[in-house]
Amino acid sequence: MSETIFSKIIDGEIPSFKIYENEHVYAFLDISQVTKGHTLLIPKKASPNIYETDAETMKHISEALPIVANAIKKAFNPDGLNIIQNNGEFASQSVYHIHFHLIPRYKDDIDGFGYIWETNEDKLDDAKKEEIAKAIQSQF
Repeated sequence: MSETIFSKIIDGEIPSFKIYENEHVYAFLDISQVTKGHTLLIPKKASPNIYETDAETMKHISEALPIVANAIKKAFNPDGLNIIQNNGEFASQSVYHIHFHLIPRYKDDIDGFGYIWETNEDKLDDAKKEEIAKAIQSQF
């Protein structure tokens, strides 16, 4: 598998706002911040999608998901949480290194037709992203 932006984040070549890490997974703020606390969880052992991910890697992901989700809940008390994982171009996958979006949902982010899915990358500076990351990190 070719190197992805996520591989470079894991290796420290590209900076990120780390939320959680162990020897198998890495969680960091999604740059788009669809909602406050939007986090990505990725395995350190890369595979392009769910179809090519081995059972052992999925075990490590499934162990980490509730840990990260609960830290987000404690930090921001969202009204709900989406966990989304896309596979393939037609499912809106843009980085071919399996990853899970943990998107906190707040009652104010719902419109009459479903969720507002708007990126906020340009609305939050690095200081604000760092503040969000530290609020979640402090829950571990």
